[in-house]
Amino acid sequence: MFKEFKEFAMRGNVVDMAVGIVIGAAFSTIVKSLVDDILMPPIGLILGGVDFSNIFITLTGTGDYASLKAAQDAGAVTLNIGVFINAVISFLIVAFALYLVIKGMNQLKRKQEEKPKEAPPPREVQLLEEIRDALVKTR
Repeated sequence: MFKEFKEFAMRGNVVDMAVGIVIGAAFSTIVKSLVDDILMPPIGLILGGVDFSNIFITLTGTGDYASLKAAQDAGAVTLNIGVFINAVISFLIVAFALYLVIKGMNQLKRKQEEKPKEAPPPREVQLLEEIRDALVKTR
């Protein structure tokens, strides 16, 4: 059983997938930081100083909370609309990045498949081959 598991784990596809998952997790962290720390503050400023991470609707609990953290610390149940908006933007960035990577890979694959066609042999060579083929048929 151990031998079978070792063979399974050492297949190229499994190792490639594991590397992809680790790199994807790291990429996800970078994208989350890009959205939360770089993109959303200027967008919020343009929209009148809105902090998207603090856009929420209180479902239970009384009081007007200054931030999402304050509402959650008070035990209120909230709909975290701003957090969802950040997640959607992060997803779109990751999806676009993957699209670009796959598009690049497809272009490389097409270039490899498009090997230059061999130039036809000169007319004299074609005639000699036809004569040879005709002689072989007559024997």
